[in-house]
Parts: sequence; structure tokens; C-alpha cells
Amino acid sequence: MIPAAFAGVEAQLWLWMVAMIRPGACFLAAPVFGAAFVPVQLRLIIALAIGIPALAATNFQLPADGLASIDGFLLVAGEVMVGVAIGFAVQIGFSAAMLAGETISNAMGLGFAGMVDPATGAQNPMLAQFLSIMATFLFLAIGGHLALAATIVESYRALPPGDAWLSADSIRGLVMFGGVLFAAGLSIALPVGFAIILVQLVMAMLARSAPQLNLFSVGLPAALLAGIVLLAMAAPMMGDGIIAVLQQGLAESRRLALG
Repeated sequence: MIPAAFAGVEAQLWLWMVAMIRPGACFLAAPVFGAAFVPVQLRLIIALAIGIPALAATNFQLPADGLASIDGFLLVAGEVMVGVAIGFAVQIGFSAAMLAGETISNAMGLGFAGMVDPATGAQNPMLAQFLSIMATFLFLAIGGHLALAATIVESYRALPPGDAWLSADSIRGLVMFGGVLFAAGLSIALPVGFAIILVQLVMAMLARSAPQLNLFSVGLPAALLAGIVLLAMAAPMMGDGIIAVLQQGLAESRRLALG
């Protein structure tokens, strides 16, 4: 027999678990929070700290048959879908910086120089990793982690648990927002990438006019030197572009959270 003082503990634990689903699913797809180097225990604590007050602001009641039922399964599926969509919208904007780094690396001839990304464990070009780290710092500097937490809390008002299903227009908007990944990535890489292509064209004309010139021994150092100088000159402009696309990702996640 359960003591009277612990009669409501089981129901409270189920409520806490429901409160952790949406923030936890968001953190799996979102940048910074979903990185491999972030301990799972820390994610659970942050998800619980965000989910408990957000769930308490709603009039949520557990399904009569518990979570191990059809209604409970639909409840969990809806929470996971909303959380993943919110985090994935921010991740799309974050990935634009990595795409820009890959574009510049290929233009400089550094596509073969790869580094292991500590966030995903995948091997990415060196400049892609550099811009990814820059995007992480800028994301934290503009308060993106706080804005993401606020978006999760606001989503409980527009999409309460049990009725948290995204509309077809919201899903379509998220899919169309994926085009921002390519457009923003190329716009961030445009100042440096276009200048490096011009350097490559000059090297091609020199090789055409002087066939005895070894293009590989001259062109690669020239492209590397030009790329380093151009990166130093265009860093503020690229930083502004990364901030703009991060803000677009946060705005898209907020649009999804508001239904």
C-alpha cells in the first residue's frame, strides 16, 4: 500500500515526463543544445526546468488511460513533432554558415582539409568548421539560446499538449524555409568566394599565356593567400550575414510555435 504522503507522486512524475518531451525533442534538433559534447543529463535538467513552468501555465490533464494508450501515444507524437520542428528551424539557419565555409573551402582548394566536428562527429572542411564555431559564438552573443527557450514556452499557449499538431501550412512553410539554407550560405560566402574565383581565372590566363608555368605550384599558394586575406577583410560582413540568418531561423521557429 502506498503511503498517503506519496499518493500523488506517480502522477506528478508522469507530468514531469510530459513536460520534458517538447523541450527535449527541440534540443535534439537545435544547434548548441543538440551538440554531442553537451551531456545528456544537462539537456534533461534544462528541458525539465523549461517544461515544468510552461506546462503548469496550461490546464493539462493526463489521458484517462495513461500514456500507454492511443491517446497517450498521440500526445507524445504531437509533442515530439512540435519540438523537433522548432529546433530544426533554428538548425537550418545555423547550417548556412557551414555551407558557406564548404563553398569557400572548395574555391580555395582546401576541400581536402577536413576536421572532425565535435558537435556532430562528422568530418567537415576546415573553413566550414571555423564558420560553424563563429556561428555558435554569435548565436550565444545575440541571446539565441534564451530566445529559443522563450519560443518553447510560448508554444505551450498556442499548441497545448494534447492538441499540438502542426498545420499543413506550418509544415509547408518549414520546408520552404529550407531554401534559406542555400541562399543564405551562398550570400555569406559570396564576397570571399567570388574574389577567389577571380584569382583562379587570373591564374588560368597566366597558365594559358605561359604554358611552362606550373599552375599547381603557383595557383594553390596564390588562392590560399588571397583567401586568408579576404577572410580577414570580410569577417565583419560575414558575421552580419550569419547573425541575419540566425535571426531568420529564430523567427521561423517562433512562427511554428504560434501555430
